[in-house]
Amino acid sequence: MKFESMILASLFVACFALCTLVMGAMLTASPRTVALAGAQHSAIQSATPPGCAARSATTCPEA
Repeated sequence: MKFESMILASLFVACFALCTLVMGAMLTASPRTVALAGAQHSAIQSATPPGCAARSATTCPEA
């Protein structure tokens, strides 16, 4: 009976330590920056040649 009590106590300590570490990681984590859809549009628009920026892709000969 003593062996089972020691195993149960050590399992409790291990689970408590794991839960404490996970909770601490969640509380201290900083959120990552989110890439919005508007940010992608400016990157695509800047990749086009300067003469085609004002025109649509169907009228630009390089597109």
